[in-house]
Amino acid sequence: MVRRIRPVGLEFVESARVRLVFGAELGVPPEAVYRELADRTEDWPEWFAGVAAVARTPDGRQVRLAGGGQTWESVLAARPPARYAYRTDRTDIPGASALVEEWRLWAADGGTRVRWTVATDGPAVYRALVRLARPALARTFLISMRALERRLRLPRP
Repeated sequence: MVRRIRPVGLEFVESARVRLVFGAELGVPPEAVYRELADRTEDWPEWFAGVAAVARTPDGRQVRLAGGGQTWESVLAARPPARYAYRTDRTDIPGASALVEEWRLWAADGGTRVRWTVATDGPAVYRALVRLARPALARTFLISMRALERRLRLPRP
């Protein structure tokens, strides 16, 4: 069942009861990574292993996750080429009461250092399950970053 969740702001990235932080280095410039994250969200399923579909909505976007859940998101920060963050406003993910994801990008050694933070809250059981999912999310993130890097190295038509 889809329901509205708590409308938190950017400060939630630092104050959430559960914060999962993942990092990777990509051999492509931050501007290219930022464009894929912020401007080409409908293409996420082509490189982000956890995302099945993305559609723009009047208020942001709807995301169908590979595991079957859905989120309706709104952008909180779009600061090219360094920061992109969004909040889940509605979801059918059981237990989630607040959720913000933040992408930070830094130029590093001719490429980009990427940090993805998942900040969330919910009942104790939900928080425990999210923490247990950390290894799977870390693997999904790394697979996705490698796929994104390959995608950005291909010549565009």
